Amino acid sequence: MDDAIPRSEAKLDEALEQTFPASDPAANTVETGIRTGEVPLPPVAPPVTDNRALKRFELAVNGETAFLIYERTHDALTLVHTEVSPSLRGQHVGERLVAGALEAARSAGLRIVAVCPFAKAYLRKHPAS
Repeated sequence: MDDAIPRSEAKLDEALEQTFPASDPAANTVETGIRTGEVPLPPVAPPVTDNRALKRFELAVNGETAFLIYERTHDALTLVHTEVSPSLRGQHVGERLVAGALEAARSAGLRIVAVCPFAKAYLRKHPAS
C-alpha cells in the first residue's frame, strides 16, 4: 500500500492553509466601532420656547429667530403660521417648532388644531406625534 497522499488532496490542504490563517483577519473586512480618545458629544440644540406675550413658539438659531404663531383656548392649541427665514431652511427648524408646540400642547392636555399648511404636513408625516 502506498502511504502517499493523492496529488489533488495535497493541493486542497495547501490551499486551505493559505486561505484561512487563524491568527490574521481577512484582508477584505473593515473594522468598525473602534474609537480612540474621547468621543465628542453632539452639539446641544437650542430649545423651543413659548413666548406667550407674542403667542408664538420660538427657536433662535445663529442669531435668527424662527417662530410658530398660535392661538390658545382653554382646551385647544391652534397652530396658525410657521415662519422660518430662508437662511435657516433645510435645517429642520420648522419641524422642531411644530414638535415643540405638540409637546407643549400634550403636557397641557390641549387638542391640536392645525391651520398652518406646514404644521398640517408635519402631522400627516408624523401621525403618532
